[in-house]
Amino acid sequence: MKIQAARLITILFVIISGGCSKEPQQDTSQADLAFQKSLLTQLISAQPGDVITVPAGTHQITRGLSLNVSGVTLRGEGMDTSVLSFRGQVQGAEGLLVSASDFTIEDLAIEDTRGDALKINEGSNIVIRRVRTEWTNGPDVENGAYGIYPVQTENVLLEECVAIGASDAGIYVGQSKNVIIRNNRAEYNVAGIEVENTIGADVYGNTVTNNTGGILVFNMPDLLQEGHSTRVYDNRIVANNTENFGAAGTPVASVPAGSGVVINSNDKVEIFDNDIADNDTANVIISSYYSTGYQGTLEMAEHYDPYPETIFIYGNRFSGGGSSPDGLDLQALRIAIFGFNGSFPDILWDGYANADKLDANGHLNPEFAICVENDDAVVLNADMGNDSENIETGSAQHKCQLEKLPEISLASLGS
Repeated sequence: MKIQAARLITILFVIISGGCSKEPQQDTSQADLAFQKSLLTQLISAQPGDVITVPAGTHQITRGLSLNVSGVTLRGEGMDTSVLSFRGQVQGAEGLLVSASDFTIEDLAIEDTRGDALKINEGSNIVIRRVRTEWTNGPDVENGAYGIYPVQTENVLLEECVAIGASDAGIYVGQSKNVIIRNNRAEYNVAGIEVENTIGADVYGNTVTNNTGGILVFNMPDLLQEGHSTRVYDNRIVANNTENFGAAGTPVASVPAGSGVVINSNDKVEIFDNDIADNDTANVIISSYYSTGYQGTLEMAEHYDPYPETIFIYGNRFSGGGSSPDGLDLQALRIAIFGFNGSFPDILWDGYANADKLDANGHLNPEFAICVENDDAVVLNADMGNDSENIETGSAQHKCQLEKLPEISLASLGS
């Protein structure tokens, strides 16, 4: 009787689960392989002017994709509708690698790649629009480093994208020229948005929250181009307090959790008209190469300028932040200056400056100054180069103005 009962239960389970259905059951793996083969063929054989479509659905991809033809559009039906999932990726260093110009990628998602999600290597006149890159397991050092990753590019528009879970930067532009990053959302990355060694970038209209650091404007040594002239404005940069999960030894691993905007060794940077709030280390950090955790791991080129200069901060709406800085040294500094219940002010500067650019009072000459015209916001000069012996808070040297940077124009892209 027990054997018969077991058989009856098995039969009932098969019937309930559709095992006796006369309708053919789709072999999903075969369908995925067929789609992958079709997409690979289209990318390889593409001609200028082609439009390659990604239909609705979650499509499992096992190998990296590449596009090397200019003038192509890759288009899905929506970033939450047309999904390229690389969860089972066994080949390739990226999800999609593009080495081309005059192309558009829009309305699709790239998930769970083994390495970078969307890497663009060189090229000009590039539009990335409504693309989502995500590691669906959440913050993890094993996630790919970069979500959207253009390098050595020119005339780039990144808009209305979403980047989640990158172990370096969700949206990154490096060694590029003439860039607009607007109306995107970056969450749970180490760096939400990063502009590195780039000349001429406008970063605006973005929502950046729950990253380790919100928006980073960096200059690194040993790269082909030194960057300058970045405007960060009209963004919402709130509660970027996720523990740093960057790979040990990488520059981004030195970013303190709780950093809103970080300017490191970059010049001619404007921060204005942003909502910046509740970033536990500081809402704005201005630092040199010397106060990071990676000095000594990279050899500085002769032309490299390790100091942040010509920084203009004005018209932002600051609130909260600075109450629980990341790291024992910063915590000790906060307590020593402001007490156990005190907070850092909105703007934290490490205090390193080029001695050749100082006036008789030891302040930066006007053209290199850090200027703040932002209601009651003040600068804490932490004087880290002198073991914080001469800390200054709210010094009059920062009550100044600089010539404003011009707007970035992408006329070739209709923007």
